[in-house]
Amino acid sequence: MTLPSAPYPALRLRRTRAHAWSRAMFAENRLHPSDLIWPLFVTEGSGVEEPISSLPGVSRWSVDLIVARAKEAAQAGIPCIALFPNTQAERRSDDGKEALNPDNLMCRAIRAIKDSVPEIGVLTDVALDPYTAHGQDGLVDDQGRIVNDATIEVLIGQSLNQAAAGADIIAPSDMMDGRVGLIRAALEENGHQDIQIMAYAAKYASAFYGPFRDAVGSRGLLKGDKKTYQMDPANSQEALREVALDIAEGADSVMVKPGLPYLDIVRAVKERFAVPVFAYQVSGEYAMIEAAAAAGAGDRDALVLETLLAFKRAGCTGVLTYHALHAARLLG
Repeated sequence: MTLPSAPYPALRLRRTRAHAWSRAMFAENRLHPSDLIWPLFVTEGSGVEEPISSLPGVSRWSVDLIVARAKEAAQAGIPCIALFPNTQAERRSDDGKEALNPDNLMCRAIRAIKDSVPEIGVLTDVALDPYTAHGQDGLVDDQGRIVNDATIEVLIGQSLNQAAAGADIIAPSDMMDGRVGLIRAALEENGHQDIQIMAYAAKYASAFYGPFRDAVGSRGLLKGDKKTYQMDPANSQEALREVALDIAEGADSVMVKPGLPYLDIVRAVKERFAVPVFAYQVSGEYAMIEAAAAAGAGDRDALVLETLLAFKRAGCTGVLTYHALHAARLLG
């Protein structure tokens, strides 16, 4: 497409950039706290804050302090938080059965938040890696293969468990084939028709997840890798097929993960499907920004806001980011 344009000097594009008021008026994309989802890590105990060394500024919080973080998020205008549990080693098993415990750490955190901060949305992770002794997102057979259909049966129970506790958005992050449709059917059949599904539709087998595994306690547990179910970073057309399947199965929104290295996927999904698309600015991305700021390589506030604006420019409806509270306060 050829854009019509007057020649220089009749057209000087710097005219609209000359003053702050004009730059604001001509801005094509804007960030707002309502664009943000804040991932939070919950751990056992009371009054517990456990800083995560590979994620400077991020901690694991006991349930009572997670409630305090939810209140902070609501006050800052953040509409939704995402919960991830740090399950105790003695509660992990090869079959991940703790995911089905109605009084597990995740369910207790959901109930506490909805009791104290009912106005904030709660997004819950559906996958087995926080509960398995082997660190995989699914069940493993005798040959070490991740089994798809048997895993889905557990994911359905996990989803219903979280829904009964008060979750607002179920977010399957496991990347098993067919799980969105079966979870949607189970939610409908059990009276949870208003609960959203945000599918991790294009989740890549990325090198950027390391600090997250520290946060949920799975670093060192993982046997092998996740390349048989998470996507190959070389592929983009496959991502569109994954998204198409999840939409057809009943996903209300889809997610691309990681974030900045996959903005081309975000743009392709938005243009092809015109559905709400979210991106997860993952732990490795957060850690690199913090490291750059600590080394004096860039201004932290500017780096945070510029990267988040890049997600909006690519077509994101919203972003999961560990910088959510800081960004919301900057924007406020």
